[in-house]
Parts: sequence; C-alpha cells; structure tokens
Amino acid sequence: MHIKTLIKQFLIWRYKHISQKNFVLFLSTFVGLLAGLAAVTLKNITYFIQNTLEKGIVFSENHLYFILPIIGLLIVYLIKKYMFSKKLTPSVPPFIKRAVPSLLYSLLRQKGLLSYKLIYHPLILAPLTVGFGGSVGLLGPAITSGSAISSNLSRLMHIDKKTRTLLIACATAGAVASMFKSPIAAIVFAVEVFSLDLTFASLLPLLIASISSVLTSYFFLGDEVLFNFTLTDKFTLHDTAFYIILGIGTGVASIYFTKIYFAVYAFFDRFKTRFSKLLVGGLAIGIMLYFIPPLYGEGLSFTKDLFDGNYLHALGSNLFDEYLDNIWVVIVLLIGFTVFKAIAMTTTFAAGGVGGVIVPTMVMGSALGNVVAKIVNNIGLGHQVSESNFTLVGMAGLIAGVIHAPLTAIFLIAEITGGYELFLPLMITVAISYMITKNYMEHTIYTKELAERGDLLTHDKDQNVLTSMSLDSVIEQNFITLNPTMSLGDMLHKGVSKSNRNLFPVINEDHVLVGIILLDDIRSIMFDQSLYHSTSVETFMQLPPGHIDYEKDNMRMVMQKFQDTNAWNLPVIKQGKYYGFVSKSKLLTAYRRELLNFTH
Repeated sequence: MHIKTLIKQFLIWRYKHISQKNFVLFLSTFVGLLAGLAAVTLKNITYFIQNTLEKGIVFSENHLYFILPIIGLLIVYLIKKYMFSKKLTPSVPPFIKRAVPSLLYSLLRQKGLLSYKLIYHPLILAPLTVGFGGSVGLLGPAITSGSAISSNLSRLMHIDKKTRTLLIACATAGAVASMFKSPIAAIVFAVEVFSLDLTFASLLPLLIASISSVLTSYFFLGDEVLFNFTLTDKFTLHDTAFYIILGIGTGVASIYFTKIYFAVYAFFDRFKTRFSKLLVGGLAIGIMLYFIPPLYGEGLSFTKDLFDGNYLHALGSNLFDEYLDNIWVVIVLLIGFTVFKAIAMTTTFAAGGVGGVIVPTMVMGSALGNVVAKIVNNIGLGHQVSESNFTLVGMAGLIAGVIHAPLTAIFLIAEITGGYELFLPLMITVAISYMITKNYMEHTIYTKELAERGDLLTHDKDQNVLTSMSLDSVIEQNFITLNPTMSLGDMLHKGVSKSNRNLFPVINEDHVLVGIILLDDIRSIMFDQSLYHSTSVETFMQLPPGHIDYEKDNMRMVMQKFQDTNAWNLPVIKQGKYYGFVSKSKLLTAYRRELLNFTH
C-alpha cells in the first residue's frame, strides 16, 4: 500500500511539473536501460551455462554432446509444468507460437498489456534452451522480456494505449541495439516490425531507448561485439553479377525457411502432449547434431569461423573429416548445414524450447553466402570474390527475405562492419531477396497466422483502423424478434408498437434467422384490420441482402459486405443462430472514432 501511495504522489507531482512529451522521453530512456539489462542478463546466463557444460563435461570429446539439447528441453518442460504452470494474464491465443507475433497480437487486441511473468520467464527458459544446445537465438526472448517490462511500467504510470505501444517498440529497439550494438538498425527494426508512423514524436524516443540500451551493453560487456569483422576486400563492379546470384539464392532460401517453419510445426501439432513433442523433437535434434555438429546452439561461433576463413573449424569434427581437403565436399556440407539449420531451429521451438528466429536466420544466411563465394572461386571462372564479404551479405539477404525487413538487414550488417563500404552490394542482394519472397509470400513467419485471422497491423492506416475495431462493439441486439407463424395483428401489437426500430428479425423455434421485415414493407397495410388474422409474418418477410458471420468475418470483410450489398443493416449469425445486427451508421461512427485514435 505504501508503494502505491508513493506512485500516486509521484504521478501527481509529474502532472504538475513534467510535460507528457518530456515524461515519454524519460520513460524511453529508462525502458532502453531495462531492455539492455534484460539482453545482457540473457547473454551472461546463457554463456555461463555453455561454459559450465564445456568445462565440466567431456561430451564434445566423446561425441556425446548431441544428448544435451534433450536434457535442456526436459528441464524447460519441467519448469513450465511445475513452476510456470499458471496461465499468463492476459493470455496469448494458442495459434501464436513466437515472441514477436504475440507482441503484435497484444498491441492490437489487448491494448499492449503483457503479463509481468513474461519479464522473467524468457530470462530462465531461453538460456536453458540455448545453453544446452537448442538451435535457436536469444533476441526473441530479449524482446519479450524488455517489452513486458515496458508494458508493466506503462500500466504502473497510467500511460495511454498509444504511448504504451511506442514504449514497447522502444523496448524492442533497445533489445536489438543491446544484442548487436547497432542502434540505427534497432530503430529501423522497430519501425518495420511494429508498423509505426515514423514521425519525430516516435523517432526521438526510439533513438533515446537505443542509445540507452547500447550504453548499458557497453557498460556490462565492454566493447565486445557480436561479430568482430574488419572489411579488407572492397566491392568491385565485377562482383555485381555474383551478388545478384546471392540475392536470388537467399530469396529462394527464405521461401524454403518459411515453408519448413510451418511444415515442422504442422508435423508436431499431430502429437497431443507436450512430453511426446519433447521426446520426438529432442531425438530429432540429437540425430541432426550427431551428423552436423555446428547446428549446436545459436551458431554464432560457426559464423565467426567463416568470417576468419576457418571453415574446417566451423564444420567441426564429423563423419566426413577425411574428405575435407576436397573443397566441393566442404561446399556440400555447408549446403547441408544451411538446409538443416532451419529444421533444427523449428524443431527446437516445436519441442518446447524458448528462443528467437533472427540469429539462426543470420547464421543460415552466412553459410549460404559463403557457399556462393566458394562456388564462384572454385568453378573455374578465373574470378575471385571475397568469401567474408559474401558471408556477411548473405546474412542480410536472408534476414530481408525471412522477416521482410530489408532496411533492418541493410543497416544491421552495415553497422556490424563499422562502415558503409558494402552498402551497394547489400542493397542489391537485399532488394532481390525481398522482392522474390514478397511476391511469393505476402506474409512472414511473424505475420502469417495473424494475417489469416485478421489480427495484423500494417503501414496502411485505413486497414489498421478496421483491423483494430472489434465486431462486438458495433453489434446491436435491441431488436424485437418475430416468429414466421405470428399473425399480422400480433406482430403489430407485440412488435411494432413496442419497438423504436424499423427493422424486425424473423427467427424460428431454433433461433435461426429465416428473414427480416422492414417497417416500410408493411406501412401501407398495417392499419387494414381485415388482414390482422388472415396474414402472417412470413407473408411479408424477405431475405436479408447478406449476413455477417461472427466467427469468420473481420471488420474489413464487414465493411466490404456493406459496400457490396448497399444495405443499411446486416444481420450477424453466430454458430448458425441469429445474434444481432450491425448498422452502417454505427459502423462508420466507430470507424471515425478509431481513426482519431490513430491520428492523434
């Protein structure tokens, strides 16, 4: 109670002395700091687990490290079941399987309110998954934890929905900035993924949050960067064709990545219990690790070895060691890694692991870029390209294709290199990869399930307004219902005389809508008493010009039906039964009200 009193007193003081604009800037700084701390905590816990396993266990020497992921998944399973068994409030629908889609859904349908439990759940479960060799990344959990911190802080400070959305985007930018030490890419990522309007009002808080988070990362981790890359080979005009080929390759690989993602999840959805998913997934990951050791964990060390040209160390000890002096065997193994990285990542998720998508995507892209460079250098064209440059650009191509964030991909890789010498090849590869995947697949692994259910915000403001509207908010149920066998007299006395509406739904004994009666249809005969007992409701009723399906139709479909039918009222059918009506006037009023929320 004392804390609540202090918060109340602070808020009163804040309203008197600090403007809303300055308060948002202060909160964005604080959110960036906390998001950076969450990311640093994730990294440190994960590396502690990895180092403990490497030093204390001799699995790697005996080629038995492949059993570690199933142990990690089992620990995660037990913690979820016995420690985190209570459902999160507000809860996330079961069709949403990843961190970023759950945030997008929360921003649309739950006013950006996230459970406080999401602050610490990822900090425990993700390091166990990745530390024990799960083939996933840490960025997704860092975003989830930072966003939950931002959401609960906003609730504590009585922040409105629009500002709360901005602060959650700040937390996301902070997590990305802290992970990669790339503040510009972090801002662009938040804008592209959360479909924010890029105005000065939103740009400044994002910038401050990114700076705050990066400084936090520097304070705790020093100048350590994700990839210590120094550009030695500059881009030449003769390399253009090969970067175009790389763009095509990463575009095709992005489509494969997305297809595999949903295919693996569909396969695991056949299993009814989490434990059966764990067993099957753990065994599958173990088998893949036995034959392809670099699939272990995030894979960042694999990519670092490719940057250094040490592909033998990157591939590790495997069944093909005696053939690694043949460069084509190396190329085939790298292709195999590229193919199975997507499978291993999704299997880890589907088996119950907690992690992110972006880092595995980058690792997979680095392998693909290295493959293209090796093929060019060894195919006998007499032309040599920089393998490290292609490794780097391949990462950007796959990021752009998989999550449809081309600007994020360009600026992220540009910041990693510490300069913009590769800006042109990055633009070439990223543009081609993005165009291929965007034309083939409208939505990404983040947005596909949301889009199919009409729960996706985009940069189209009109569409966002319709998407954010709730059908329940415009349904009217104050209509007097009629029975088709009711006489005209009964209809007038029991219906028309007691209603202030000019529309009457006609339903049968099973509450199924069989027609409607408009007051205009009976106005000319309603005072003819000779018809009161000789005619019934079904004589005058007509079929509605259309209907709204409560379970299937989103607000965009509802608006389209009004346009197609030119109706003023349309009935709503829920589970085959009459449920109410939606009027065009109320729909347009609600639309204008929601539009004001998006523009102010």
